[in-house]
Amino acid sequence: MKLFKNLLGSVKPHFEKGGKLEKLYPAYDAFETFLFVPDHTTHKGAHVRDAIDLKRTMFMVIVALIPCLLFGMWNVGYQYHLAIGETATLVENFIFGFWKFLPLIIVSYAVGLAVEFAFAIYRGHSVNEGYLVTGLLIPLTMPIDVPLWMLAISVIFAVVIGKEVFGGTGMNILNPALTARAFLFFAYPIYMSGDKVWVHNAMVDGHSGSTILGELAASANWQSLSFNPFDMMMGTIPGSVGETSFIAIMIGALILIATGIGSWRIILSTFVGGFVMATLFNMWGANELMATPAEIHLIIGSFAFGAVFMATDPVTGSQTNRGKYIYGFLIGVFAIVIRVFNPAYPEGMMLAILLMNIFAPLVDHFVIQGNIKRRLKRANA
Repeated sequence: MKLFKNLLGSVKPHFEKGGKLEKLYPAYDAFETFLFVPDHTTHKGAHVRDAIDLKRTMFMVIVALIPCLLFGMWNVGYQYHLAIGETATLVENFIFGFWKFLPLIIVSYAVGLAVEFAFAIYRGHSVNEGYLVTGLLIPLTMPIDVPLWMLAISVIFAVVIGKEVFGGTGMNILNPALTARAFLFFAYPIYMSGDKVWVHNAMVDGHSGSTILGELAASANWQSLSFNPFDMMMGTIPGSVGETSFIAIMIGALILIATGIGSWRIILSTFVGGFVMATLFNMWGANELMATPAEIHLIIGSFAFGAVFMATDPVTGSQTNRGKYIYGFLIGVFAIVIRVFNPAYPEGMMLAILLMNIFAPLVDHFVIQGNIKRRLKRANA
């Protein structure tokens, strides 16, 4: 690493003020601070002294996503070979999925970072670190066969409209990864729903590649599904690349909670909210989605993935402890409500999180105002 540090140090004068490449300093700074901990400190204003910076925080989220990434690649190959009626080894399934998923990651990072670099150079500030995570989250929430040009457009939309227009990382009000998914869903719905998009080359006679939620929305009884709860826990079912395995997602949740990166309050309250709402609908039972057991609702679709990796976004979620409970609980409630009442879109986690992203500041406002009123009441008593 010393060799790389010396190499960066030798070219640094060209990027500093007065150098030939002065305008490209944000790009140089991004590479340098990604590889090495910055050796400069804040000289004014309030700040926190800590051994970990934002890039290292983003890196821990990527580590937490690795179980979903590896399992998702294997499941892409498994679902494909299952659809065509062939058997394949664990390694063969993984290699097949790896080569199918790799272009999505490359396009996501190449396009997203190019936009980030362009904005950083134009505005003359450091490159925002947030896209290190967003660049992986976006392809993990996509169908494996989404066209690359379509993915590129959604990435541009997410970075520009979902983040940069608000001032960049830390200023956005909506989760950028979910903004990309929402854009594709409403702009190109045929590529984001149905029974032919979740399994690679699913146009095979006699094979249905629909998701569990898709079958339930089509009035199939949950007990008659071709997948059992064990399949749902493991994730050997059709779906978005990184969202099918509940176990892989929970491993990521433990990493986020143990390192203090993810809020356990939001994760827990989201699951509680979803379970309570699904239990109430079980008593009604007007359609198959209402009659589906509450615990099943929590392990299918993108509910768990959204609760762990999307709702806990520190920028777009609530900041107060009590607000995090309310924010997460309402995400769980709305996700089940949208899932049950909208047969055209049974997967409601994306809309529930985006909706609560908007109301998160309002939740924090009322929590803080409530604390102020209680303290004033005690002081005047």
